[in-house]
Amino acid sequence: MEGLGKAFNVIGLTKSFWSGRRVLVTGHTGFKGTWLCLWLHSLGARIIGFSDVVPTSPSHFELAKVSELLEHDVRGDVRSASAIRAALQLANADVIFHMAAQPLVSLGYSDPVGTFEINVNGTLNLLEAVRELRRSVALVVVTSDKCYAPCTAGLALRESDPMGGLDPYSSSKGLAELLCTSYRHSYFQNNAESGVRLATVRAGNVIGGGDWAANRLLPDAVRQLAAGQPLVLRNPRAIRPWQHVLEPLSGYLQLAELLSKENGASYADCWNFGPLPGDAVDVHQVAKWFIEAWGAGEIQVDSSQSIGHETAVLRLAIDKAVSRLEWRPLWTVRQAVSRAAKWYRDLHVGMASDLRARSLSEISDYINSDHR
Repeated sequence: MEGLGKAFNVIGLTKSFWSGRRVLVTGHTGFKGTWLCLWLHSLGARIIGFSDVVPTSPSHFELAKVSELLEHDVRGDVRSASAIRAALQLANADVIFHMAAQPLVSLGYSDPVGTFEINVNGTLNLLEAVRELRRSVALVVVTSDKCYAPCTAGLALRESDPMGGLDPYSSSKGLAELLCTSYRHSYFQNNAESGVRLATVRAGNVIGGGDWAANRLLPDAVRQLAAGQPLVLRNPRAIRPWQHVLEPLSGYLQLAELLSKENGASYADCWNFGPLPGDAVDVHQVAKWFIEAWGAGEIQVDSSQSIGHETAVLRLAIDKAVSRLEWRPLWTVRQAVSRAAKWYRDLHVGMASDLRARSLSEISDYINSDHR
């Protein structure tokens, strides 16, 4: 398999499980979706992607030519129940990763209706379509660490903590979690005939090469530093559970395998994936590390660029994934920032003409650094 050599039976993943397996990825053109498709293809999976558009320009999806790796590249809107049903019928998938979403806090403020429609109604449409399939499937729904009610004490949030969210984006993710809990208990978990194993996953602030979204720290850093401008921070002391994009994806893949096993129902639950305790750092520190790895630049603070309410401290407790899934992060936050900066820098200076090979190499490095 191109770029990955011998590294298959590590971090809980099994080549024989994924080889030839039909997998539907909604939101496959996005930042995390593109990385997931690259990883799935290298494992031998047959991938069907469902997404409305390529969300940014440039995009990792287009630069790495991910469409060439797909069995079907379907365009459709999760707000259309008929489009979702058609995609599921076409895919005939054993595993579904639901990533299609409006992923930005800032856009949630400017377009609350669209945010709720996509993140809540879109998830509802998918759950209904899966329920109508009446066949066995492992379903992993990706929400967000921001689905929780804010914790003013700054404690690490656990899966048992209440859902909430003060801004539209965060609230929409909390509602998506509640929807999944309702469907799990009403239609899947207690129905022996359904065969659907549904898990939700809540990742931290995911970073890595290939993200060009607006109002995210690293994409903003790339745009500003590449233009010879200072990196402007609006909330430098905000603490977040930063992690490289491959960290949660390894957890999603491992979870999908476990859901598909005979005892998979025991994993149909909600799961946090974040950094190790103590590895949640503030925005200013991440910016310093990024500039150091980039090789030049300076930082400015402009709090007038605030986009609305932002939680001061956000931490995730990952004890459950560590103990029950035997999952843990492989790279420190500093390593994640350095690798992301190098990925973007290589592209900026023309050292990464083949973005697919460059990204597969990153996956290979991650797998071969396994020390769990």
